Formats: sequence, structure tokens, C-alpha cells
Amino acid sequence: MIRRLVALSALGLAASGLVGCSSTVSMPAADDANNPACAEITVRLPESLGAEGEFPRRWTDAQATAAWGDPTAAMLSCGVAVPGPSTLQCVTFGGVDWVVDISELPYQRITTYGRNPATQVYVNTEVISPSVVLEAISPKVKPIEATASCVALEDATPAPAPTDG
Repeated sequence: MIRRLVALSALGLAASGLVGCSSTVSMPAADDANNPACAEITVRLPESLGAEGEFPRRWTDAQATAAWGDPTAAMLSCGVAVPGPSTLQCVTFGGVDWVVDISELPYQRITTYGRNPATQVYVNTEVISPSVVLEAISPKVKPIEATASCVALEDATPAPAPTDG
């Protein structure tokens, strides 16, 4: 009996040592993180990003989130605010439109456009290419129905001019 307890204690210590190798990434949950579509996305996310899995997925402490790499190369949140029309760059990967915000370079905040719930990735461009991240993530968010798509700025319909009335 005592040997069994000692063995179980040793096993517990060894397991806790393995878990401690990579810390949990602390992230806030998005407002719509409890949307069932977010659960569908997060269970399908890749276990690693990059060539030969160089950025393994890490534990996060919030619903509908994910992170890869240690230090963190990319973070994902599902259920973020759905973006409206924007003059920010829009790119398409795997049939999914993404709005790219470069205001925090070297980090890029990239959010799905025309899908509800919206999914956002925050990418450290000094560590991983946003293209690598979007190629891996786009197929996972594509099942969310697209209700709008990006258009080129020159193709956008201008707002009507105000009238004196």
C-alpha cells in the first residue's frame, strides 16, 4: 500500500514537471466566445503552425482561444466583434476574407470579414509569417457562412452626398 502511494506521488511529481515546461497563455475571452460556432473552430485548430510543427499549440485560459509557440508567435480569439466596412487591407486565404490591421507592427491583428462570429488572429510578424498562420487557420473558419466579402476600395459604392433639405 505504501509503495503504491509512493509510486503515485512520484508519478504525480513527474507529470507536474512535464506540464510546467510550457506555461499557459493568459487571454481574455471575446464577447461572443460562447457561440457554438467558436467551439467548432477551436476543436479543429492545428496542433502546430509552421514548417515541421515549429510552433506547437499551447494551453490558454479563456474560452474559444488558442496560442502557438513559446514565446507566443500567434494567438487566436473567436467571437470578437464583427468588423464593418473598412479601408484596411483585406486579403483572402482559402476562400476566407481577412481584414489586416498593421497599426501595432511588428504585430498584425487580422480579423475575418463577413463572418459571424468573427475570428481574430494576433501574429508576431518577427517570428512567423501571417500567411503561414492564415493558410492553417482559414480552412477551420471557412464553415462559418460568409454573408459579405471584401471589395476593392475603388469598387466600393460611395456614400451619398448630404443634401440641404
